[in-house]
Amino acid sequence: MIIDLHTHSTASDGTSSPAELLALANERNLGALALTDHDTTSGLPEFLNESVKYPGIKAVPGVEVSVKHYDFSIHVLGLFIGHGADALEKMLCEIRKGRDARNDLIALKLQKQGYDITIEEVKAIAGGDCPGRPHFARILVQKGYFATMQEAFDKSLKRGKSGYCKRELPMPADAIDAIHKAGGLAIWAHPMSFTDGDRKTINKILKFLVGKGLDGIEAYYPLFSTEQTKCLLELATKYSLTVSGGSDFHGVNMKNIDMGTGDGSLSIPFSVYENLKAYHERKASGLS
Repeated sequence: MIIDLHTHSTASDGTSSPAELLALANERNLGALALTDHDTTSGLPEFLNESVKYPGIKAVPGVEVSVKHYDFSIHVLGLFIGHGADALEKMLCEIRKGRDARNDLIALKLQKQGYDITIEEVKAIAGGDCPGRPHFARILVQKGYFATMQEAFDKSLKRGKSGYCKRELPMPADAIDAIHKAGGLAIWAHPMSFTDGDRKTINKILKFLVGKGLDGIEAYYPLFSTEQTKCLLELATKYSLTVSGGSDFHGVNMKNIDMGTGDGSLSIPFSVYENLKAYHERKASGLS
């Protein structure tokens, strides 16, 4: 039995509803599934309500928060959160306001470059309360400007390209604190994605995050090599951190990444969920 503790729904930039994610997890015989939408918990009520139909799946309420680290951003997952917690919701609201402001600027930049795109189209295709760059990319592909969403990012939307805009983000300590106040565990998501797999850099950032209260690290991820996963597991042991993992499933927005199996190489054992759950329970009881 395998698990997936990193997925996205239509509440942010995924293409499946929370209910559809659970149905798919059931088809794949997953033992545990976490919904971790970007900067919003709005999909969690549907996710948790629907989960009662699937007693064989451990439903984990979560969120993925973008935070600022020097001149770039990293992502922190909140797992086992109690959605609706005031501190977390207030922070997420501010992040979404910053995202909305950036979206307006991206639309303006693209229009000035001759692309036929409006912020209204972006909001309409997003549906949820977290429109973002993947929705811009999808529209640009639909209108024939690029062949794939990845090409849209590589040539226009990613950092350093003509359609990119920065946004205001919380500091890691603030995000970790808000996750803790919501009763959750703070997990550094896909670390290798932000550091080019350099162990020295990862160790430096990890040491900083541990000092801010980080609980764990996402060691299992479809884009990580066996060596990278081994490195992260060793660092988790070094800093006495818990370990998580997931596919980062977005549906058709990331066609090469499937729930549970990622690019085909992912297989996270149920014991990872059990260890996370035990860590969470120890922490809640004051024993961790």
